[in-house]
Order: sequence, then structure tokens, then C-alpha cells
Amino acid sequence: QVQLVESGGGLVQPGGSLRLSCAASGIIFSGYAMAWYRQAPGKQRELVATITKTGSTNYADSVKGRFTISRDNAKNTVNLQMNSLKPEDTAVFYCNTSPFFNAFWGQGTQVTVSS
Repeated sequence: QVQLVESGGGLVQPGGSLRLSCAASGIIFSGYAMAWYRQAPGKQRELVATITKTGSTNYADSVKGRFTISRDNAKNTVNLQMNSLKPEDTAVFYCNTSPFFNAFWGQGTQVTVSS
């Protein structure tokens, strides 16, 4: 059974930072490209950042230069370092494979950027 468990969200002021983590189990983690997605209130889920099996990364234009995705295959984790956060980054953040599998969605972690 695949489990992806996100953590690290919270309330942060504009300009602040958060580091999200996703722990994977039930899959051969090193065999998958991974990604972070987010869903803001009233909006569709969107792709934020991807990292390939070999560590190449790609970012949505809206987060480029502010967010950094990384992975640790020994620990089966994928992380998202988020800096210079903006109110428009407020969303529930999810990790999944890239491309995603619907059966893999976890509960996500809420990120709220507000003063």
C-alpha cells in the first residue's frame, strides 16, 4: 500500500520561509520522478516543482527562484524549501509522483501566508 505523508506546513508571514517534507512508503521511491503540487481555495490543483530520478528539477514560473525541491532516496523523502513566501502561495501542498497517480494522494499539508 502506497503512502505519501506530507508535513511541515503552517502559518507564516509574507517573506518568510517553510520547509515541507514528504515521506514515502510502499513504493520503490528511487524509481520515480517526484513532484510537489498545491491547491488553493477555489482553484484547481497545480504542479509546483518536479525532481527526476537523477535529481534534475523543474519549477512553475510562479515559484521559480523562491522554491527548491530536493530528494533523499536513502530516506524515501522529497522536500520543498520555500522562501520569500507570498500570500498567493497559500494552499494545501501535496507530494506525488510525476506524473501523478490518483491513488497516491495523501492528506496534504496546509500552508498559509498571511500577516
